[in-house]
This record gives sequence, C-alpha cells and structure tokens, in this order.
Amino acid sequence: MSRTRVVVTGLGTTSPLGGDVVSTWEGMLAGRSGVRALTEEWAAELAVKIAGRVAVEPTEVLERVKARRLDRTSQFAMVAAMEAWADAGLDGAVGEGGLDGERVGVALASGIGGVTTLLENYDVLKEKGPRRVSPLAVPMLMPNAPAANVSLHLGAKAGAFTPVSACASGNEGIALALDQIRLGRADVMVAGGTEAAVHPLPMAAFANMMALSKNPGDPTTVSRPWDTGRDGFVLGEGAGVLVLESLEHAQARGARIYAELLGAGITSDAHDIAQPDPAGRGGSRAIRRALADADIDASAIAHVNAHATSTPQGDIAEGLMLHATLGAHVSDVVVTSTKSMTGHLLGGAGALEAIATVLALHHRVSPPTINLDEQDPQVELDIAIKPRDLPVGDIAALNNSFGFGGANVAVVFGSV
Repeated sequence: MSRTRVVVTGLGTTSPLGGDVVSTWEGMLAGRSGVRALTEEWAAELAVKIAGRVAVEPTEVLERVKARRLDRTSQFAMVAAMEAWADAGLDGAVGEGGLDGERVGVALASGIGGVTTLLENYDVLKEKGPRRVSPLAVPMLMPNAPAANVSLHLGAKAGAFTPVSACASGNEGIALALDQIRLGRADVMVAGGTEAAVHPLPMAAFANMMALSKNPGDPTTVSRPWDTGRDGFVLGEGAGVLVLESLEHAQARGARIYAELLGAGITSDAHDIAQPDPAGRGGSRAIRRALADADIDASAIAHVNAHATSTPQGDIAEGLMLHATLGAHVSDVVVTSTKSMTGHLLGGAGALEAIATVLALHHRVSPPTINLDEQDPQVELDIAIKPRDLPVGDIAALNNSFGFGGANVAVVFGSV
C-alpha cells in the first residue's frame, strides 16, 4: 500500500452536547454532561431510565419529507455529514465543485443499525396487520442505510461502506477510509459512525446483561470512567463524520487542514462475545499496529481519547493496554474519556471521539473527564479532570475503540 498522506479537512456531528461541532466541543471543554432522564412513557418500566439523547433533534435540521424517509440513524448521519462537507469547503454535491464523484467515497458505520424502524414496524405488524407495514421499512432499517443515503446526497460513487463492529464501528469506518485513499481508490472519503438505539428493547437488553449503569443518582454524574464508583455505561446517541482527503488533493484546492490521519490498527480478542480480554492483549496489539502503521514511536503520543466506557472490567483492561504499549512514556500522556459527558454512542462513539481527538490536537487542549471523584488505584494514568494544555510542536494522539465480539480499533492522528 502507498504511503499517501491523509488529512482531516471537515468535521460534523450531532451529539448529546450539541447539534454541531462547535457546541459539542464547547460542551466538552466546559465539562458539561449531556446525560438526562428519559421522559417517554415507555421508560417508566425500565430498570435504567437515563440516556444521552441528542441535544438537537435532526428533524429541526433536515427537510421534513426527507427526515420521514430516514431512520434515526440515517438522520443523524445526514446531519453530521452535511456539516462536515460544508466545513471542508465542499459546497454542493460532487461534480459541481470540480470533484469527480468516482473519486469520492463514504465509510459510515453503525453498530446496530435501524433498530427503531425495525421494532416500530414490528409493532405495527402485530397491532394493525401486514398491510400497514411501511414499504420503506427495509431501506430505512438496513445497516448500510446511513452510508447509502449520504452517498446519494453527495453523489459519492467510490463506494458506500458500512463497517459493523459493535462499539468499534465508528473508528473502523475511519480506518477503512484511510485504506481507500492509500490504495488510490478515492481522493476524498466521508467517514465516521452513527447510532440511534435509545429504545426500550436495546435498553432493556443492555440492562439485563448488566452492561448499563443502574445508579439512581443525578443522571449527569452516572457516567464515571475510571472512578471507583463506576458500575456500567450510559447509552448515548448521535453521529460523528470526518472528511478525509489525500494531502495532495487537499493542498491543491487550498483546504484548511485540522490534523493528519497517520495510521490505524485493527485486531480481535477471540476471548469472549461481551467481555474484553482482562489483560487487554487484543487492544494492545491494535495500538501497536496503529503506531507501526503511523510509523511513529510511542513517545510521540501526547494525548489519548480512551474508549473508557465506565464499566468495571473494561476501564482496567484499557489502562493495562496503555501501559503495555506506551511503556514508561504513559506517565507523560494526557488521557481523557469524553464518554463521561456524552455517554456511549456505540457505533457512533469512535467517530465522535475521533472528532474530539482531532480538535484536541488542533487547539492543543485535552477535554476533561468528568465525575472522576476517586480514581481506581488499578488505573495508573494521568487523567485530565479539567481541560489540559497539550505540548507545542509535532505531537500525535491516539483514539481507541473496543466492541462486543472482541473488536479492537486504534487510530492515530498527528498535528499539523
């Protein structure tokens, strides 16, 4: 594979902290939580009644007719992709600004897909019969619907890919996009992830497998990575999208460059369907592969946006991974978990956190980890509990994502 340099030129998101990148980033730096109590009637019977709902409903952004034809996962993806595309200075669809549609691709992931459309139409089937099921149900619920709809909207013809690797999906979409550009199959890739699983069935299922926190306290304090009082993650929703380009292509059109995408590493644990390898060996291999792919030494890493979901076992395993891969340098690395503020976006998590990682490099500041009142003594990391300045000069940052099924993806970005 070529060593074509790949850069980030556009960012877009809709998240529990804000309806765009600016408001989401401001919320992160302010240490504000987007987790709140659910007000829907169906939530009353659930064991867990909190989630990180998006701050701005996509129906406030999208055209009404278009929104009705999209599952919530696709709505989020469209909102984030439209922002990222505009942020990259790429107005309109390809073909209108000198871009060749056959050189523009999409890699948008989802861990669960259109579960809301699926379950709502099953309810219609049971209550009103098969004739009332929506004829749009299949194109709305299929996992590749977000990628397909963004591809249609932009006129992107270099592939519409949908990685599905549970909570590692968003980062895997970014890794896949990196490969497509390096392989010469595209000049521009719209990459990231989306998820919309705040629905009674997924929430009940996650709660029953003891994955969600059942802390009855203030919802804004429940997601607490690395804290001794953590007892599970908080479900979030939303999307994150990055516009990636070859450096040559970005420079030729005079694009603003946020950061460079240096490398990615993908592995699997082959350990358990739901639990990570307690020693973190699979994740460690992913980080090592990412560093090797980036052709940098561990000492170049100044910042880590950790996967850290606020689960008892997972947070410890990631700490072991960072010690195993960064060695003595780990004490010089600023580590944070933005899930403390957004909750866990599942297939959208890695992409949203990639945006946070890119902005941390761009602005030279790490967002904080909130709710860390008493750090677990088994996690020996320098965790930012307030915004922390990052070093000047050439530095790199690591974004980790790990998912059910033993999926591990690490992505490395570099400053520019």
